[in-house]
Amino acid sequence: MVHVRELNPARFEDALVNGGPSLNLDGLLMKPTAATPRRLPDDAANFHPHHEVHLPQGIIETEEEEKQHWFVGSIDQGTTSSRFLIFNGEGDPVASHQIEFENLYPKSGWHEHDPQELVSSVEQCIEEALRKFADLGHSKSDIRSIGITNQRETTVVWDRFTGEPLHNAIVWPDTRTGALVRELKSRDGSESLMDLCGLPLSTYPSSVKLLWLLRNVDSVKQAYEEGRLAFGTVDSWLIYKLNGGAKAEKPVHVTDSTNASRTMFVNLRTLQYDDKLLGFFGIDKSKIQLPKIVPSSDPECFGKIASGPLINVPIAGCLGDQSSALVGQCGFSPGQAKNTYGTGCFLLYNVGTEPVISKYGLLATVAYDFGGGQKPVYALEGSIAVAGSGVKFLMNNLGFVDESSEITSLAESVPDNGGVVFVTAFSGLFAPYWIDDAKGTLFGITHHTNKGHIARATLEATCYQTRAILDAMEKDSQHKLESLAVDGGLSNSDLCMQTQADITGIPVDRPAMRETTALGAAIAAGLATGVWRTLEDLKEVNRSGRKIFQPQMEKAKAEGMFKRWEKAVEMSKGWVQED
Repeated sequence: MVHVRELNPARFEDALVNGGPSLNLDGLLMKPTAATPRRLPDDAANFHPHHEVHLPQGIIETEEEEKQHWFVGSIDQGTTSSRFLIFNGEGDPVASHQIEFENLYPKSGWHEHDPQELVSSVEQCIEEALRKFADLGHSKSDIRSIGITNQRETTVVWDRFTGEPLHNAIVWPDTRTGALVRELKSRDGSESLMDLCGLPLSTYPSSVKLLWLLRNVDSVKQAYEEGRLAFGTVDSWLIYKLNGGAKAEKPVHVTDSTNASRTMFVNLRTLQYDDKLLGFFGIDKSKIQLPKIVPSSDPECFGKIASGPLINVPIAGCLGDQSSALVGQCGFSPGQAKNTYGTGCFLLYNVGTEPVISKYGLLATVAYDFGGGQKPVYALEGSIAVAGSGVKFLMNNLGFVDESSEITSLAESVPDNGGVVFVTAFSGLFAPYWIDDAKGTLFGITHHTNKGHIARATLEATCYQTRAILDAMEKDSQHKLESLAVDGGLSNSDLCMQTQADITGIPVDRPAMRETTALGAAIAAGLATGVWRTLEDLKEVNRSGRKIFQPQMEKAKAEGMFKRWEKAVEMSKGWVQED
């Protein structure tokens, strides 16, 4: 397909002055054609993609060339670091910068971030990545928009008049709310919450973190009583500050549907705040400013950068990190699933346009919501506590290897697990088992057992738990699993991914470019600003160099291994007992 490119303002004047049948812009050869109507501003400084003008002769290029020219930025704000990446229209990262920041642990089980440091780390990453981008010969004006992806349930509160945070952010794995959760579970109506919001009562959602702050931090309680309190997850806080915060003419306080669905305040079907849910937690909407819920992809709702090297560039996309990874893997069809193998594992399974409330120990969440009259898409989610951290345990605690990358070679030093099964329940087992009283347990040790067998059993443990979650997802969703897209550090192990394919009996699809979480946010922003027009345009994004691991093990053998795993899980129960 050949069509005229939507030129950016910085290149428009050059095109008018220097245009002709052999015009070359940024090394892209333009093919001669008659003057063609195309969207461009009369005034380049007020560029907007919906303006219509005529381009001079010679301004035409192939769709592939156009994709190479436009760029989208992506803020990836995680638990331990912030990053900014710049992707081209083919989904390839061309420049990036990453900064680690301090994680605060003021008490046992407490986990906090300095909200101001989250913002400053993002701003520094943008500056450094833009410097690298310029060194490659590109201009800021080549970046059409930026997207944001973020750690999800982490909770931030601030004064909506001054814009100053009222407490450190409480990070998603923080467990200080354990006693509060037990209290809430005893309340009337607690058993019906999951049907409304898709989440069970636990220490994870933002709701219990906010309630703890209201009960225990005087400045937060006072701001609430005086109507000054603003609440948000990390996406809301970053968008608010990047738009200028309280100093902005119209402060921007929004969140997207994927992040909103992790608060326990939102009805999963209407994607609006639910009075019954707010009432259960005792939240009075008149005393607190909650972020407006908007689609994950929109050219205007998220505002634009107020200062710095990307001033006036629109923020056009926002997705919680696990949803963003699913989008980055282009998991747009029901039955598609992705697994991110990080410290733990997070699996998201696309169930289509109707939410599925799990009966098998999973969470229901919004996968993505691209707006524009399209229905939101939902997912089932399951988490595994130990994946890459199991490898680190062998390295740091037992001294099996010096580098985590060496674990695969150690596991390959033996032909199989030698009968060893390792239930890596270091802090109980998560989905779909939810066994709190299990502990890490090795079964099948004999005089024959060596380090290689234990290393292989450690990798297999993640694969078995993934299989258990995927089985539960298929039962809940009634969708047959088609394939499993993978990313994250442990996905670098060919042995682990081949084992995953063998245990699940389905192909495992690993991309060459594994920055899928950041890519998902870029896709959301790019869809809103014309870099990609439809999901169909994304079918070739991040497809080159993918490796497909096909099942090779006999089905009967794989089933036997999985049954032995499930027997080991049963035997690992009951190690934690109250005195």
